[in-house]
Amino acid sequence: MLTLTLQDFADARARIDAHIKRTPLLTSRQLSERTGYEVKLKAENFQTVGSYKIRGPLNKLAQMPEEQKRRGVVCSSAGNHAQGVALAARIHGVRAVVCMATNATPAKIAATKGYGAEVVLHGSIWDEANEKAKELVKNEGLTYVHPFDDAQLIAGQGTLGLEIVQDWPDVDAIVVPIGGGGLIAGVSMAAKAFNPKIRVIGVESSDGPAMKASVDAGSLQTIDCRTVIDGLRVRRAGELNFSVVQRFVDDIVTLPDREIFDAMLWVMERCKLVVEGAAAAPVAALLHGLVKLPAGSRVAAVISGGNINLDQLRSLTWN
Repeated sequence: MLTLTLQDFADARARIDAHIKRTPLLTSRQLSERTGYEVKLKAENFQTVGSYKIRGPLNKLAQMPEEQKRRGVVCSSAGNHAQGVALAARIHGVRAVVCMATNATPAKIAATKGYGAEVVLHGSIWDEANEKAKELVKNEGLTYVHPFDDAQLIAGQGTLGLEIVQDWPDVDAIVVPIGGGGLIAGVSMAAKAFNPKIRVIGVESSDGPAMKASVDAGSLQTIDCRTVIDGLRVRRAGELNFSVVQRFVDDIVTLPDREIFDAMLWVMERCKLVVEGAAAAPVAALLHGLVKLPAGSRVAAVISGGNINLDQLRSLTWN
């Protein structure tokens, strides 16, 4: 059973400090007025590689044995993890192979190659690309870097939560998007280690709520995932992450892709921030009144990344 301490997150932060940005907590006046809370946005769209996904791979590779580094690493990803692994590998001088679904965003494929990784396209969903990555582990001896279900990765992602509580010690609640669960696992443990009274609320697409379905059932579930939001699109959440969420996350709320995309446009228009679909999920939950807290509560919403699919954005604005 994975439980990380505040010192574990501080150690992870020290390992990755030279290569990441301490992203700001931006006050959102309009979102605060709309919700009745004091809302700040943790703007990971300003992070190196455009999302929080650089944190975990940097922490993992910093601790990787030299023999594994010499053989190289492989991962599977919808895009942001790919870029995080690619850059972390380049920083550490390690060969990186990235398996991506064939429908991955072209800009993310190009960015991943730009960081020096070899890209292999396979399948139509992360789970299928992941099978290809496992095949390369077996055939080429590469070390697998899981996108969300890995203790060192979770510790790295959780440094985001550490920054929130350090920069805003009085925060009452943190709202976090959920895909496979690595981010909310790390953030929830960091927040609760700092102050057990901080509420942690996850947000999923109702078109693919793998974590909520598992929590409701009391065991990991494999779902029919219909969401088109790549950062939220998994059929099965991580095992480590599921156990952490059961213990440390107070609530999980869901809403349809359409409402999340509407929130993405709202953030761009009202907050002047470029955000991707998954990053808008916490804002969508706040806009739709799904986050239930006392009036005046101090709420941090995690804007997880800004690597947006511009073709998708055009289709949203034209409809």
